[in-house]
Amino acid sequence: MTSSLEDTLRAAIRTIPDYPRPGILFRDITTLLGNARAFRRAVDELVHPWAGSKIDKITGMEARGFILGGAVAHQLSAGFVPIRKKGKLPHETVRVAYSLEYGLDEMEMHRDAVAPGEKVILVDDLIATGGTAEGAVKLIRQMGAEIVSACFVIDLPDLGGRAKLEALGISVRTLVSFEGH
Repeated sequence: MTSSLEDTLRAAIRTIPDYPRPGILFRDITTLLGNARAFRRAVDELVHPWAGSKIDKITGMEARGFILGGAVAHQLSAGFVPIRKKGKLPHETVRVAYSLEYGLDEMEMHRDAVAPGEKVILVDDLIATGGTAEGAVKLIRQMGAEIVSACFVIDLPDLGGRAKLEALGISVRTLVSFEGH
């Protein structure tokens, strides 16, 4: 018997209560990454809608987005672009400030990482409040690239991140959702 994608992913994602602070249920994908079957199914499902399409670049947000984005880029024969926290990239960068739950931070990418008109998919492990993903969207658009979609393994719909990206005109793809935060 083959289990559904959602069952496979839910079983492979560890939930850690009260991390990073009391009341939070942290959805840890390191267990999914360590499970070859679940990891493969997640990547295949993230890739599926764009198989055979011309996608130029996959962007991944630090740090789990690097792992997932690299695997998706490989499958789509696309380039991979890391989006990093301020000060981590060695060459000339473009930067954007974005909102966190309690303040602001900045992320950047190399100035020459994407070109105007390139088709880009944004990949990360989880969409929660959407602040980081919204910042990444602004950064990619600032470079003139076209965002085809934003893809996440996990959606926390109660926190509104998906709706925030959709309000920006971004198609959002998620594989499994968890209620709460």
